[in-house]
Amino acid sequence: MDDRRRGNINMFIDRLIESIKEKNNPTVVGLDPNLESIPAHIRENAFRRHGRSLKAAGEAILEFNRKIIDAVCDIAPVVKPQLAYYEMYGIEGMKAFMETVRYAKSKGLLVIADGKRNDIGSTAEAYSHAYLGRTSLCDGYFEDVFGVDALTVNPMLGYDGIRPFLDDCRDFGKGIFILVKTSNKSSGQVQDIVTNLDASIYEILANHVNEWGKGLEGKYGYSAVGAVVGATYPNQAKKIRSIMRNAYILVPGFGAQGGTAKDVVHSFGSDGRGALVNASRSIIYAYRSEEWRKHNGEESFDTAAREAAIKMRDEINKAIKQNREVV
Repeated sequence: MDDRRRGNINMFIDRLIESIKEKNNPTVVGLDPNLESIPAHIRENAFRRHGRSLKAAGEAILEFNRKIIDAVCDIAPVVKPQLAYYEMYGIEGMKAFMETVRYAKSKGLLVIADGKRNDIGSTAEAYSHAYLGRTSLCDGYFEDVFGVDALTVNPMLGYDGIRPFLDDCRDFGKGIFILVKTSNKSSGQVQDIVTNLDASIYEILANHVNEWGKGLEGKYGYSAVGAVVGATYPNQAKKIRSIMRNAYILVPGFGAQGGTAKDVVHSFGSDGRGALVNASRSIIYAYRSEEWRKHNGEESFDTAAREAAIKMRDEINKAIKQNREVV
């Protein structure tokens, strides 16, 4: 039966902050598995069982993800599967996504689904129920579907497309990260446009994030409504951080896209909190680096990922400490 509007929900944003504090690690490991980049021995084992099929692809992805999760679960607070890398393999890919979510949660990790979902109100509601809330099975029965802790959301349809996600954040203790300034090179074609309000679109979006997050603050003062701000735009991140005092920032673009530890510190608040830095390829495919290949084989890909995750954690913590000392 449906038990929404429960009291004393442990909000995602509080669980996130507590996990970051426990592990002393404000980072997230992106799970963006591409079959061609998965170690050959995993692919070939799946092909032997199922032929060159989508089923084999899904099985290989799940095995790879489980190994990565095992390698980082004691040091990283969060994983972030990018849905495109599962959808491209059809139903078998989405099965791998569901099992990845379940496995990550069984290991004590929080899960952010990177889907950038949104649409008109009723369709946004369906997206939100699938990922954050519950899906009706009629006659008062509801079922968790994907059951992630948070979801990335596109704001371009305005409040009508955001409200359903806010409702499920409130009812089920979940979180969303709204696109504000993305890490890709062409983001400025839209996001940097200066409007007749004498503010850029990304500044306007940052102000909306503030408004939409009111009433969803947790015990640490941060809201369940956060923002996505790329590490590749540190100057814009400074401005956005000054606008959004109570929003957590999900920071993609670290590592393979060129973002550095010095870049990401601008997304953190003066308390050393307020941001969660993502790296995907530079961690999960660390075994493909020239240095790793020189001394190790691909069978130790999980060890390579662990070492890359530790290095990222230490670099960012050092940069945060230095930045706070300067300020």
